Amino acid sequence: MRERFLALQGLLRSAVHRAGRHCAVLVGLFAMLLAGQAVRADSYPSKPIRIVIPFSPGGATDVVARLVANKLGEALKQSVVVESRPGANGIIGTDAVAKATPDGYTLLATVASAHTLIPSLYKLPYDPIKDFAPISQVATLNGLIVVNAGVPAKSMQEFIALAKSKPGQLSYSSGTSLINLIGEQFKQAAGIDLIAVPYKGTGPQLTAVVSGEVSMTIDPYTGLSFIKAGKIRPLAVIAPKRTPLLPDVPTLEETGIKGVSLDSWAGILAPAGVPKEIVRRLSAEIARIVALPDVRERMAAINYEPVGNSPEQFAEIIEREIAKWRRVVKETNFKVEQ
Repeated sequence: MRERFLALQGLLRSAVHRAGRHCAVLVGLFAMLLAGQAVRADSYPSKPIRIVIPFSPGGATDVVARLVANKLGEALKQSVVVESRPGANGIIGTDAVAKATPDGYTLLATVASAHTLIPSLYKLPYDPIKDFAPISQVATLNGLIVVNAGVPAKSMQEFIALAKSKPGQLSYSSGTSLINLIGEQFKQAAGIDLIAVPYKGTGPQLTAVVSGEVSMTIDPYTGLSFIKAGKIRPLAVIAPKRTPLLPDVPTLEETGIKGVSLDSWAGILAPAGVPKEIVRRLSAEIARIVALPDVRERMAAINYEPVGNSPEQFAEIIEREIAKWRRVVKETNFKVEQ
């Protein structure tokens, strides 16, 4: 299907240069191209849809993808399967979607770090803008600084004092490049020396601090159950204001640490070339899904703010953030450690 679509595109471009002599050919090819897209959009979906997450299960991307997949499957009356393809900071899974047939049956569920920060850190086998069709931003995310319950620090001030008394002996887990960058910003702002330990996703990075492999991590609210169980301890919220989920936990700025922010999102994209009718239908369904009371309640329970914007709005956010992270990486001379 992809090969036929691309072949028609190529023929159409060639015909444009000969339009003066072959107008009939140009019109015919254009009609064929539109008809092919219309047929696919009208019959969509006629088979199961696959949503690829480029990280290990259990993280923020996984939570959002499964929440959307369940409701999307009900709405489209087709099975929507979530597939985890971790590796290389999300590059492996993202590249697989970039090269998939653009028919709407392979989608990408990703987060800001994997799609807008990564281009500033690695040479990619795909273009994060040209090779994708944004569908919708599903939610806005922020995070918490948490420590293992065995760490003898009950507050941010106590943790900083502990780290200063043991330079280079405490560590933090980082499952994405964004967490790594935020961790380095925190170290610099607090004036402490922590060892960054890489993991394949926010799920494994949380497991590492729960088990005591590392002392600290920056958790996108996937570890609330561990906080309630007393296995990890929240020290600060990386957000402009406190969360009603943990009203006694101060913001990072309230603890005296400034200049550290975590602006992230989770969203759904498709390979470039998917018919616009399919993109619009999926976008509309996602906007409807995130507005459902039970979905909003589940997102609020993990401090995610539902969005559900248009493909154009999401595309604008992606382009703006890619430019922003290029500037930040250049200014801070940030280098990845995983």
